[in-house]
Amino acid sequence: MTSQVVASGPDDALLALRAAAPGRVCVVPQPSSGGSAAVRALREVEFLVLEHQRTDLLPVLGELPALRLVQTLIAGAEWLEPYLPDRVRLSRPAGARDNAVAEWVAAALLGLAGGLLPAVREQHRREWRRAESAELAGARVVLIGAGSIGRCARDKLAGLGAAVTVVARTGRPEVYPVTALADLVTDADAVVLLVPATAETTGLAGAGLLARMPDGAVLVNAARGTVVDTAALTAEVLSGRLLAVLDVTDPEPLPPEHPLWTAAGCFLSPHIAGATRQGRARAIEAAARRLARYARGER
Repeated sequence: MTSQVVASGPDDALLALRAAAPGRVCVVPQPSSGGSAAVRALREVEFLVLEHQRTDLLPVLGELPALRLVQTLIAGAEWLEPYLPDRVRLSRPAGARDNAVAEWVAAALLGLAGGLLPAVREQHRREWRRAESAELAGARVVLIGAGSIGRCARDKLAGLGAAVTVVARTGRPEVYPVTALADLVTDADAVVLLVPATAETTGLAGAGLLARMPDGAVLVNAARGTVVDTAALTAEVLSGRLLAVLDVTDPEPLPPEHPLWTAAGCFLSPHIAGATRQGRARAIEAAARRLARYARGER
């Protein structure tokens, strides 16, 4: 058994991980599949950088005797937490993808207000239809989520002239408590979801809240699909009363026959809000820094 810390990560992170603490870490590549082969390949790994796409490795985490810390490359960890043994700590790349998600939110609202998103859909039908659009400046946006991503999105939208009201679980200066949400959405042009997937946030945007949003308002979800009652949102969108721009859905992806795929008032992207090259690079850098601290004994 080597005295070095044994770490493992995806192929594009290996160089950064090896440079994190020369002489104190031994970095091994991850196996291409899970199961018993993964257990053998990762048996001595203490520090594991795990991508959320590697669901095949989740069932074997409890079988890795040396494992002590799992570092993710995204902020959300609801996909991972049920598989973590008590002895294994979880670390996330705080802030790495804030700008990417905030830019996606701004793009969603700009594309809808300015008419670009509807125009692209009409292009596919070879339709040339000019219609009056709007500006994001002056729009009333209720942003739910006051973490680092929420704060970054707030600043970007405010910089574009939107009037942003921030809501979080508990109130504080310039942040309203979630208990005020039902009243705040009644005159919102847009409601933006940027909260983690928890028991408290499941179904947060349910039928009751959606019904309180004014006609023509848009729901933007860059959080998790479970935060929205999909059936209730589908009914509102199909009625023509609300619009939706969704980067996440429940289930994800939606079944091929689901009406939101083709609903005129719904625009979907495949969970890409934080998936920028720059965001991934920052996440890998965060993993390397965390490995360096771990190798120094900061467990």
